[in-house]
Amino acid sequence: MDESPGPAVKFFPGDTPGPIVLNEAEARVLGALVEKQLTTPDYYPLTLNALIQACNQLSNREPVVSYDEVTVVRALNRLRELKLVFAFSGAESRTQRYGHKLGERCELGPAELATITVLLLRGPQTVGEIRGRTGRMHAFASLAEVETTLLALATRSPQALAVRLPRQPGAKESRHAHLLSGEIASPAPEPTSAAAPADADRVAQLEQDVAQLRQELAEIRGQFAQFRKQFE
Repeated sequence: MDESPGPAVKFFPGDTPGPIVLNEAEARVLGALVEKQLTTPDYYPLTLNALIQACNQLSNREPVVSYDEVTVVRALNRLRELKLVFAFSGAESRTQRYGHKLGERCELGPAELATITVLLLRGPQTVGEIRGRTGRMHAFASLAEVETTLLALATRSPQALAVRLPRQPGAKESRHAHLLSGEIASPAPEPTSAAAPADADRVAQLEQDVAQLRQELAEIRGQFAQFRKQFE
């Protein structure tokens, strides 16, 4: 069955689909399809075998996975239900091929599409990492252009597609993540000053225990010295 995208898909207020929430395999399959379209268009749309290899490749993937055919087909079926993927059989070949509709479905420009693809395939990234890892898909002129693109993705309506994560302790920059798999769980808050009294009490108790042990050790040494004098 030919499900090639044809004209751009437009959704109006009366028929707007609900929020996109993908699982890990669906996100990887979608990201792999977009990446291959942008980097190797001569081999796109992809056969099922080519798509499996794209999902499982060792480079430019975090984490590296090993999906089997069942996993990828299941992900494809769900993505087709969400109008994010199409199946295509050309006249020259009966082999079914698959392509994506992410750009049309979410009305993304080249910069936004490249950014989302890196986040789908590699997880949360800094602005510099996004610029460096989108080179074959879209050439960002500057870090400021990446930041502008991320802001556009984060403020989309009705569904934001990216979010800036809180900067982790010891990290110089914040990272950004996609929201096509739902909201990102906030990391556990860092200890606040309210925990300081409890820590101080534990330290004081430990110091007291150590002092007591030292005193007992000194007493034992004194008793042992007196015991040895009996045999001198």
